[in-house]
Amino acid sequence: MWFRRRRSVPVLLVPFAAAWHRPSLASTSRWPAGLAVLGLVLLIVALARPQRVEDKREIRTEGYDIMLAIDLSGSMLAEDYEKGDVRINRLEAIKPVIKAFITQRPSDRIGIVVFSGRAYTLAPLTFDHDWLARQVERLKIGLIEDGTAIGDGLGLALTRLEQAAREQAGRRQGAFAVLLTDGANNRGALTPMQSAAVAKSRGIPVYTIGAGRDGIVPFPVFDQQGERIGYRRVTSDLDQSTLIEIANLTGGRSYRADDSKTIESAFKAIDRAQKIEFQAKSYLITTELFVWLAAPGLACLLLAALLSTGLRQSSAVLRSPSSSR
Repeated sequence: MWFRRRRSVPVLLVPFAAAWHRPSLASTSRWPAGLAVLGLVLLIVALARPQRVEDKREIRTEGYDIMLAIDLSGSMLAEDYEKGDVRINRLEAIKPVIKAFITQRPSDRIGIVVFSGRAYTLAPLTFDHDWLARQVERLKIGLIEDGTAIGDGLGLALTRLEQAAREQAGRRQGAFAVLLTDGANNRGALTPMQSAAVAKSRGIPVYTIGAGRDGIVPFPVFDQQGERIGYRRVTSDLDQSTLIEIANLTGGRSYRADDSKTIESAFKAIDRAQKIEFQAKSYLITTELFVWLAAPGLACLLLAALLSTGLRQSSAVLRSPSSSR
């Protein structure tokens, strides 16, 4: 509007033009601009979505805190599983177990730690299981520098379970760690048994799920572009004995990924523990007020447009040769 007022307009000088002045038109020429400004202000405030809070409700529920520690190391590429007639690697074999924890335990808070040569938190404890499922779909081997730091991965998962409000006599209540790996540790600052000792001291059971089979297993070979060009036979590096030792030391259980009863047995074992209570969701009951601003704002803009059109037509009539006669 400021630029429009400063815009240079060609002017045609007409003798005795002052005699054609219409006070009624001049007095209303500012109404369209004023209404347009008012309409825009009302719409901007409406877009801020004003609300009146009627009530606030919190839903509390009982469940468990579960951290999943998932192995993304290069050894998980071994394709010693089959799905139908297609070979799948160890990560693909444990993904159904991961998804079962996310989809079948809606009352639990679940978090995810991923590890390879290093350990990282993919998600803290959360009830947003749909978001967790989307993150799991993105997991692939090679996201982290290679190596297998099982001790660091388990240790980071235990750190994410630390909550002073949930502790009694120094022991964490209602918390579990689930370690999904092939068990072949070769990197990291902590050994698997050191992390297991920490879990035992804090009263956190660790459930281990071993991915892989014993003996000679097929391992894919890739070219420099990352395309698979074949297979080579390697000796399986599955360390199930370490996984069993971790579970026994912490009071958990150890399973194999190819056991059809793994998920059911793990869920039953977890559900024997005492649940903890926490706030699951919070609801605000509100009344939306935006419509009381948006409707008048639109009406002001429409009226401004109609007045502006009417003024232009009136001005055109006054300036036409027929009207001058």
